Amino acid sequence: MPLFWRIFLLNAVVLIVATAFLLGPVTVSTPVLLTEAAVLTAGLAAMLVANALLLRVGLAPLQRLTRAMTTTDLLRPGHRPEVGGRGEIAELITTFNTMLDRLEDERATSSARALSAQEAERRRIARELHDEVGQSLTAVLLQLKRAADHAPPGQAEELRQVQEATRAGLEEIRRIARRLRPGVLDELGLASALKALAAEFGGPGLSVRHRLAGDLPRLDREAELVLYRVAQEALTNTVRHARARRAELALHRTADGVELRVLDDGRGIGGAPEGAGVRGMRERALLVGAELTVAPVAGGGTVVRLAVPVPLRSPAHALVPVRASAPAHAPPP
Repeated sequence: MPLFWRIFLLNAVVLIVATAFLLGPVTVSTPVLLTEAAVLTAGLAAMLVANALLLRVGLAPLQRLTRAMTTTDLLRPGHRPEVGGRGEIAELITTFNTMLDRLEDERATSSARALSAQEAERRRIARELHDEVGQSLTAVLLQLKRAADHAPPGQAEELRQVQEATRAGLEEIRRIARRLRPGVLDELGLASALKALAAEFGGPGLSVRHRLAGDLPRLDREAELVLYRVAQEALTNTVRHARARRAELALHRTADGVELRVLDDGRGIGGAPEGAGVRGMRERALLVGAELTVAPVAGGGTVVRLAVPVPLRSPAHALVPVRASAPAHAPPP
């Protein structure tokens, strides 16, 4: 039944009952007696309560839909209001869920294109830093060394100081280039790249320990890149904001895929809203159908978990599983 007729009939029932009450044997004196006023008040209250309860039941799906509209986040897909009953409200909720499906697909597609363009730009900048700026600074170092070898003792010491400052700048440029383009990920694989990442972020003020399982399923390049970038962003947030002394980078196998975990003993996230870094991690997680959670730890600290599923059969751009009991390229029996 359409919503209009349901509300109309509810109110019609209330009015009919009130009319029948007035046309019945009940009489009202002039002036109104106390007992008659009590009966009229009780009847009116009963009709109002019944009308309110019936309207509450009829409009409850709209309230659920309103809450869903208020709390829906495209970076946390999958949450849908329940479709209950029939009629216009059920059709409205179904249409809203269909719209969410379309928006999530469009968001995932646009995020994939944006992040792909971002990775291409990272590779270009890293290549230019390594090939152009790096080579130029290397040539400057050679010239400074040659000048220091032929300079008087006083000037030679100053030239060596300039040489050391130039060498430090060259190392910083190489470090930035490695962050922009994780060459070790392409050359040595995900485990070696995560070990190098833990060593890079570890220092005098922060101890980073890594725990990487050896029985991981085979992942495609896109999934490995998402895992690496999420670990990189999580450790970057730890260094910048957590004021932590210890951190742990772990990667292990789960029943349906792999899980990355970055844990620190810092001051925690508190009630701070999510920044661009966390939202960027969520966008990357959507590319491979992963689930990202950022939560406080009892006793202080923050844990970032990224659960990446490994389907049995997947398209070319998804993760590729490998059986643990057979080689990756074993011939068929």
